[in-house]
Amino acid sequence: MTIINEPSFISWAAQRGGYGGNMTVVDKVLPDMLHMVDAYWYQYPPMNPLWHGILGFMIGVLGFISVVGNGMVVYIFSSTKPLRTPSNLLVVNLAFSDFLMMLTMSPPMVINCYNETWVLGPFFCELYGMFGSLFGCASIWTMTFIALDRYNVIVKGLSAQPLTKKSAMLRILLIWAMSTGWTVAPLFGWNRYVPEGNMTACGTDYLTKDWVSRSYILVYSVFVYFLPLLTIIYSYWFIVQAVAAHEKSMREQAKKMNVASLRSSEAAQTSAECKLAKIALMTIALWFFAWTPYLVTNYTGIFESAKISPLATIWCSLFAKANAVYNPIVYGISHPKYRQALQKKFPSLVCAAEQDDTQSTASGVTNVQAEEKPATA
Repeated sequence: MTIINEPSFISWAAQRGGYGGNMTVVDKVLPDMLHMVDAYWYQYPPMNPLWHGILGFMIGVLGFISVVGNGMVVYIFSSTKPLRTPSNLLVVNLAFSDFLMMLTMSPPMVINCYNETWVLGPFFCELYGMFGSLFGCASIWTMTFIALDRYNVIVKGLSAQPLTKKSAMLRILLIWAMSTGWTVAPLFGWNRYVPEGNMTACGTDYLTKDWVSRSYILVYSVFVYFLPLLTIIYSYWFIVQAVAAHEKSMREQAKKMNVASLRSSEAAQTSAECKLAKIALMTIALWFFAWTPYLVTNYTGIFESAKISPLATIWCSLFAKANAVYNPIVYGISHPKYRQALQKKFPSLVCAAEQDDTQSTASGVTNVQAEEKPATA
């Protein structure tokens, strides 16, 4: 539990009461960090120390859940033979990226929230900002390739070129190469990594007025936010159309044959693939819900369209990092084969035995039980 530093709380209370009107959120920043702080933040008073305690506690809890949850996903998918499919390499890469995200983000922020300012020095501030950007970029592009894999399997069907382990590894290599390229650019002068508004975390500089710095935010957002988003929307648009057309034809055929449903292997395959698409779409939607507020904050800064408070910046940053917690929860709820493996390796974590699932799809994001609901007339 974070304990409020008494002198800090008294100073903040005095400032709120009308005394010490010159105090700002920058007052606690160490001298070696001042050159990285934009003059914009000097207009804001110190944050209530209680907020630092709340933020430190939340990032600590999220970090623990994410490291444990994603670590288990990586371990189970990697050590369970039926789950070691080419497409599942992308799942492992996603969990690995999320694991590293909170492993590198959570402990430094807990330390800085306790001290109510960044205390790890300029170099670690740059590393912190770079790691956050690197693993966030890797996650979204991994999800994009998962969506493209679903498109390949569901829409193209038998005519599709199957994903092999070699091609999956090449895609993962491309993901990390792109992510590294984008995130090291600020270290070489295209934008920079600076403290966030409350001075306990670091990220990209969206307040510097020159367009060399602003252009990085714009170009980065196109290639790491909007392009993946449009690719995913394109993929799932045709996935939904293909599944809807197949279900319609199956209902019509069942009606002609005067049966409730057609429980053929093809129908089972489509049902399983549809479930996989829903799972992947849920994960991606959560990612965009998490990162959109941070994008809005960056755009607000570069276009100077509104004021940005120190508290707002850190909540948007925290909300973005929370996406690393979602994936293991989604897998645990939605993947029968993952739950079966979890029950075998960690039986104390599973409340009830999982139903045996004999029908599965080896080419999917994971293997799930194929169930065909009775069709309606």
